[in-house]
Amino acid sequence: MQKLDQLTSALKVLGAICLAGMMALTCVDVVGRYFGHPIFGSVEIVGFLATLAVALALPYTHKERGHIGVEILVRLFSKKTQAIIELVTHSVSLALFTVVTWRMALYARTMQKSGEVSMNLEFPEAIIIYVTAFCFLMFALMILQDIVKSISYLKKG
Repeated sequence: MQKLDQLTSALKVLGAICLAGMMALTCVDVVGRYFGHPIFGSVEIVGFLATLAVALALPYTHKERGHIGVEILVRLFSKKTQAIIELVTHSVSLALFTVVTWRMALYARTMQKSGEVSMNLEFPEAIIIYVTAFCFLMFALMILQDIVKSISYLKKG
């Protein structure tokens, strides 16, 4: 579990780097446009970095419980009922994101085989999709970790 947390933290740092890269590239591109020298492909690069920033931050956001949740009603229930609701919610989420991860990996493979590249820079888009699929896998593993915690809590209580 500690290795998963370390990997999640490393992905978070990479996501922050992508976010900072988006900011820096946009600033340099705007200044360059002012002087008549825009950066070729900056829109594509910013799009790729935005995708990576979101995907890389996903597992850490789940770990920190940063996603939007409707807990107003659930807070009124007993701790055991809350754990059961969490277990069911996480189980459904795990099933969904396992399928999403699998389909995204297949999609990346299809894009790789077809040789699909971005319009201006001709960057292989499959790389971005593979990284995103990996991030979804880490997200699914974080959900699985929460399921194990919920089950152990229910066994104790």
